[in-house]
Amino acid sequence: MSYCSYQFSLSLLAFLPLVSAHGYVAQVAIDGTDYYGNVPNADPVPSIVRQINDVAPVKGASNPYLNCGQDAQLASLVANANPSSQFQFWWKGGDGSNWPHNIGPIMTYMAQCVNTTCDQYNSTNAEWFKIEETGLQPGNMVWYQQNIMNGGPANVTLPPTLAPGQYLIRHEIIALHLANEMGGAEFYPSCTQVNIQGDQSGVAPASDEVTFPGGYSDDDPGIYDPTVFDTPVQYTFPGPPVVSFAAPVSNTSSPTSSNSSSTTTSTPVPSSTASSSGGGAQCQVSTAQAAFAVYPRQPRSVSRVMRRWWESLTSSS
Repeated sequence: MSYCSYQFSLSLLAFLPLVSAHGYVAQVAIDGTDYYGNVPNADPVPSIVRQINDVAPVKGASNPYLNCGQDAQLASLVANANPSSQFQFWWKGGDGSNWPHNIGPIMTYMAQCVNTTCDQYNSTNAEWFKIEETGLQPGNMVWYQQNIMNGGPANVTLPPTLAPGQYLIRHEIIALHLANEMGGAEFYPSCTQVNIQGDQSGVAPASDEVTFPGGYSDDDPGIYDPTVFDTPVQYTFPGPPVVSFAAPVSNTSSPTSSNSSSTTTSTPVPSSTASSSGGGAQCQVSTAQAAFAVYPRQPRSVSRVMRRWWESLTSSS
């Protein structure tokens, strides 16, 4: 390998950790059907996931990008779903490898797309209600975010009595590895556009709704957390409480709590149902769904390609 190639390789490898240290939602499965998101800042293809332009975290609770992610753009598709539908959110690192963080909560919010369809809805003033929050595994030493780092999805069950209509689902990871300093928390929100069918009547009371920004403060417990590395971890979720009509526990084989549900997984089939249309609580384990599963198929990673490329370079030197 030439000196120039070697220097270029070292430069590229030095850059890769900076990219992979952040990430985005690469894929969403709804009741076993796959929907793929867009790589940030790439030419978009039709999707139900609003595309962000940067894998870097949103910093600061007053940042307008706290709404749906870094400069999130309207997605062109809206997927059909039902009350109690099973969702899997697949997070990936910026270089296509596994999600790089393992400290902090996972939370899911919903907001109705008012007076229009979600592919046209400006979510700046959306009223969000929380349907689940997932924190620590039993023993209060390991976060469920570790399962995402290990390559698994975050599983979410929609509320069983959720009123029909078009909604944004705001799935969020807060990485807390720097949260022992004020302003250190890293927010990773992502918005998915869905059309909920049926004739249910569950709606969130105004007291359980928040806007983003507005729902968090930088000094909230669970965002600024100087004891985050103390064990066993005692954690307080930020934001409003989980709504009372959120999915109940249904799978006692997984860590559970009274406000949410574990889910099962199934082998996804090609996407066919998307359409184009014009107060925290003290956490010991998890106060919402906390099931992660080994999924039979994961989004493709480029890390193996990079390793093979590097091996080919070094073997020729």
